[in-house]
Parts: sequence; structure tokens; C-alpha cells
Amino acid sequence: MRTKLKYIIIGLIFQFSFGQQKDSLKVIITPEVEYQTIHNFGASDAWTTQFVGNWPLEKKNAIADLLFGLEYDSTGSPKGIGLAAWRFNIGAGSAEQGALSGIKDPWRRAEGFLQDDLSYNWKSQSGQQWFLLAAKQRGVKDFVGFVNSPPVQLTKNNKAYPSNANSSNLAEANYNSYAVFLAEVVKNFKRNLNIDLTYISPFNEPQWEWIKGSQEGSPWNNNELALATKAIDKVFNEENLKTKLEISEAGSIGYLTSEKTKFNNRSNQVEEFFNTESSNYIGDLNSVASKFAGHSYFTTWKISKLKKEREKIAEKLQEYPNLEYWMTEYCVLENNEEIKGKGKDLGMNTALYVSRVIHSDLTISNASAWHWWIALSAYNYKDGLIYVDKATDDGEFVDSKLLWALGNYARFIRPKAKRIKVDYKDLNSIENLKNGLLVSAYKNSDNSIVVVIVNQQKSAVHLDMLIDGTSTFKVKKMYTTNKSLNLKNVEIKNNKPLIILGASINTIIYEK
Repeated sequence: MRTKLKYIIIGLIFQFSFGQQKDSLKVIITPEVEYQTIHNFGASDAWTTQFVGNWPLEKKNAIADLLFGLEYDSTGSPKGIGLAAWRFNIGAGSAEQGALSGIKDPWRRAEGFLQDDLSYNWKSQSGQQWFLLAAKQRGVKDFVGFVNSPPVQLTKNNKAYPSNANSSNLAEANYNSYAVFLAEVVKNFKRNLNIDLTYISPFNEPQWEWIKGSQEGSPWNNNELALATKAIDKVFNEENLKTKLEISEAGSIGYLTSEKTKFNNRSNQVEEFFNTESSNYIGDLNSVASKFAGHSYFTTWKISKLKKEREKIAEKLQEYPNLEYWMTEYCVLENNEEIKGKGKDLGMNTALYVSRVIHSDLTISNASAWHWWIALSAYNYKDGLIYVDKATDDGEFVDSKLLWALGNYARFIRPKAKRIKVDYKDLNSIENLKNGLLVSAYKNSDNSIVVVIVNQQKSAVHLDMLIDGTSTFKVKKMYTTNKSLNLKNVEIKNNKPLIILGASINTIIYEK
């Protein structure tokens, strides 16, 4: 009774405690004007789940509920954020090499399915497989197998990172063997786990040199990448696999749309791979997905850069209307005047910063999917949704405001939703993106309207929200993440005006 009274009081505060503010921001939503389809929000299992997946069942179930859960608690608030996609790191086998791998941190090594005698050990990566099944049990349907490095048994130097930064660590003679390996992984997941890998991403961040050996990785220039993709496509077709290839996961989105001086042969990838006039054209291959993927790293500051880089993506989508864009990896690596990557932050500062990135990727880039980097982090960095002890058998974990902020999008914008038109003063202007109000709207397949509002200001804002120019749609639910609340159901008794608290992320569900 006391808990229920608490949230009734919070709802009343939303409606009445800011009544002296006279001006309301008018927001008009037009459901008939649709943009991209939103397929999913997701995160990656690397590298932490190989250990946390072996923790006590009660703890790892609790973590899986936070990431994938769709249930509500007694207050009507979500118990989890309902991720609809999960990225499985197909390891290269550096973990089995131990210290000889050259990767100093054991938590950045990865187990591998391929063995030195070229047989397969499908019991490998057991911790990751536990979370893969936990995701499926909680309703996840989209699974991406991504590769940082080909198996060490196939690489030029028998390591999971290169000796030469100028070319792939996989010799062309082993492209077919790599393709067979990926096909075997797809078939095993279906046979032993009853999981269909929706996509395979064979070339993760091919722009980087990777020679420092801080983790598994391999560079790929555009020519190598195209040739290897053709080899993989041939094997996938021979095996009649439905899994599609995700090409390419650029380390930063600028490599998708622009020429880069240092890595010229690893940039301008949309043109390189999907322009029929290109010598590296692979857009007609049966197994290549009709999309391009990139990572939002190093493009979030200054705000003018954030906007410009995403406008370039939108322009490419106009040029190639048969393609989609997926934003498949981000965490805070930047060090700028507003935020620094090093030093974990469980609070609202990181949550608001990342919410602006999500908003920009969805509304400026027209991203059809948005994936965070590692779901679980054992590091003092802004790279996790949940933070865990660096313990192999058992430990403690803690959630973050970022987890729940992502939930404001992931939990309610469900697969196959359409982003719809929003119009209000200073929409996506540089100044508004920097410190203003960010509003985006989506129409689910059940015709419910989901509006996500990020208030970056310290003070509350009044909104006069009109859907289709009428008041036909009514507020059904409102969920808020701020300093005090984690995606909490807030009772709303009055549609107008809506009070949006300062420094908060809010999701409002409208129905007719």
C-alpha cells in the first residue's frame, strides 16, 4: 500500500508541482508519415558473459531478466529493458592459448570452437551459450554472430591479432576455410541450440590496425573484404543457409560514407560494396543483407559533427533506397568537455549523453537498429549496461541508469515499429541537440504510439502534445528514468499539459 501511494504521489507531482510555468512547447505527431522500420535494440555478450555465464543460476537469471525481461512488477513498471537482439562474439581461440596469445588481459581473450586438429568443440564458449539461450527463452528472436578475428588456427601468425597492420590476418588461401568455419557455427547453433543466427558479421571494425594485441581483431581492406565475402557467400549458398551476412561493421560511421586519407582502402564502404560500378560490388550476392552497419564511436562531439556525420548516412540511404542502416555498436570512448569515457558512471550524466546519441542515430541517420557494446562490464569505463565483479565463478552486479535509459527505447519500441513524423520548435537544431528537448515517435504493429522524450535541461518542461492534430489519442502509460526512478510507471491523470521533469528520459504510450 505504501509503495502504491508513493507512485500516486509522484504522478501528482508531475501534473501539479510545476503549474506556474505558463508556456508549453507544442509537439505535433503525424502517424501517417512513416520513416524507417525499427527492427530491434540490442547489445553484445563480449567478453564478460564467458565468465558470468558460469556464475550461480540465480544471479545470472537476474541479470538476464534485466537485459531481456518483458514482465512488470507490482507498480506496473518493467522488470527489464526487453532487448530484442543479442550479439554473440564468435571467438578466435585466444583464451585456449592463454598467455601465449599475447593478449594480456584474460577477460579480453575469447574461447574458440575450432580446435588445433581442425575439429570442433561445441561445448566451448559455454558461458556465452547460456546467455544466448537465456535471451531466446525471454523472447529474443534476432541473433548476430560477430567475429573480431578468424580462428587462430587459420590466421597468418596463429594469433588472434595481426603482426602486419596493412592487411588482413587471414591469407586468401584460407578464405574458404573461414567460410566453412562460419557455416559450421551457423549449423551447430541450429542443430544443438535450436537458434537461428539471423546474421553473421565476419569483419568487425576492419579499419583498425589491431597490432597492439589488446583484444582479438583483424584489419581488412576493401578488396580483401569483398573477396572473403564472395567466398563466404559461395559456401553459404552451397549449404543452403538462410543466415545473412552483415557487411560491413565499420569502426566509425565516417568510413561508411567518406574517403579517409590514412585508411583510404578501408573507407567509403557503401559505395565500395553496393555501387554496381565498383570493382568490389557485392550487393548482388544472395547471402549479403540489404543493409550496411557501423559504429557511432568518435562521432558524438562536437554536436555539429554528431549531426553532420549522421546526415551523411541519411544521404546514402536516399541514394540507395533498397538498403537499411544499422548502428551496431557504441559505448562512451570519447573524452570531451561534456563527458569522459574512462571512469564508470551509474548515474544520469552518461544516461543522458547516450540517449542523445540514440535519438540522433534514429532520427537523423534513420537507423533501423541500435545496439550497445558490452551488456556486462567488469571495467572502470562507461562501457556497460550492468557492471559486474571481475570474478570467474561468482560475484556481485549492479545496474546503471544507462540500462534503464536504453529501456525507454528498447522496452516499448518493438520489432517492426515505424518511426513517424514529429514536429516542434528547433527540432534537431544544433543548440537543441546540445542541451534541449529531444522528442521522437514510433508506431508499433498494434498501432500504439510510443513517444520518447529526453529532457537534457535541469528544469521541467510543459508539452502540448497533439497526435494527428487531434486529441483522439489518449495517454495510456508513462515511464520515467531520472535520478530517482528507473523506468518507473508514473500515473498520469491529465493529458494536457504533460510535465517532463528535468534531466529525465520518458516514454509515453498513446492509444485511441
